[in-house]
Amino acid sequence: MSFTKLAIGTVLATAMMASTAYAETKHVVIGTGGQTGVYYQVGGAICRLVNKKTAEHGINCTHKTGGSVSNINGMRAGDLDMGVAQSDWQYHGYNGTAPDKFPEGAYTDLRAVFSVHPEPFTVVARADSGITTFEGLLGKKVNVGNPGSGARATMEVVMEKMGWEMGDFALAAELKSSEQSAALCDGKVDAIVFTVGHPSGTIKEATTSCDSILITVDNEVIQKLASENDYYDMTSIPGGTYTGTDTDTVTFGVGATFVSSTAVDDEVVYQMVKAVFDNFKRFKKMHPAFSHLKEADMITKNLSAPLHDGAVRYYKEMGWM
Repeated sequence: MSFTKLAIGTVLATAMMASTAYAETKHVVIGTGGQTGVYYQVGGAICRLVNKKTAEHGINCTHKTGGSVSNINGMRAGDLDMGVAQSDWQYHGYNGTAPDKFPEGAYTDLRAVFSVHPEPFTVVARADSGITTFEGLLGKKVNVGNPGSGARATMEVVMEKMGWEMGDFALAAELKSSEQSAALCDGKVDAIVFTVGHPSGTIKEATTSCDSILITVDNEVIQKLASENDYYDMTSIPGGTYTGTDTDTVTFGVGATFVSSTAVDDEVVYQMVKAVFDNFKRFKKMHPAFSHLKEADMITKNLSAPLHDGAVRYYKEMGWM
């Protein structure tokens, strides 16, 4: 065989192999949150670790913005394979206990994969707004969050327990997380409400672009809410985390969780979990909110839906279960 024919044959064979590999590649889409929030960083971190070994396991990962509720509904509709969701909305999605958010009822195919960082319910007010307490939000311009986000859904739960309605605010803005800091400092709103891991880029922007303070969220109603629901807990944001607030800010919170469904192949979930925990030290360095994560907590805490079989396989191999 001539060199030319051999070269052509090699090129064709290589092209065929590449085409076959591409055809077999499993494309996984993760629903995250706004680009300035930690959910977006969670999805990005997982995808970077997974995509480093696409050639070995044939999985390619991408992520898109969304929010807790929309991510769970997106998985149910088949638009997403996995998603990041607050622990309370994982619970409500699986059990169907929030019909206004999950109109199709209990999503029993929802599966937990692991939990990530804690997420305090965070209220930030412009220093000149006159807001010094949580109750001080009444009559003010407040960003309650965009529909579909876990932050908005949690705010609605809190409002219901407090006996508040949207009309009790001078303005109930529905801005995305990426828009709210600028709105606060531009005077379009007096305060923003955000359920988020810390440190948060959004909150950092709000507290450095203008004089702003974190507001304590701690009263009998909130304490009762936290004590009666396992997916909530009283917590605090350490003083000094943000400019303008030097003392700890007491509030309640949830946990960020990574979820999937029975529709996603066990092998895919196994490889996704393996990519994170085989590179755990690196994962923890990918965002400050991940720095204190512990494997034992991530596979047990804040998980209201059954663990995905693919995740269980990895955890058993590691001797964690």
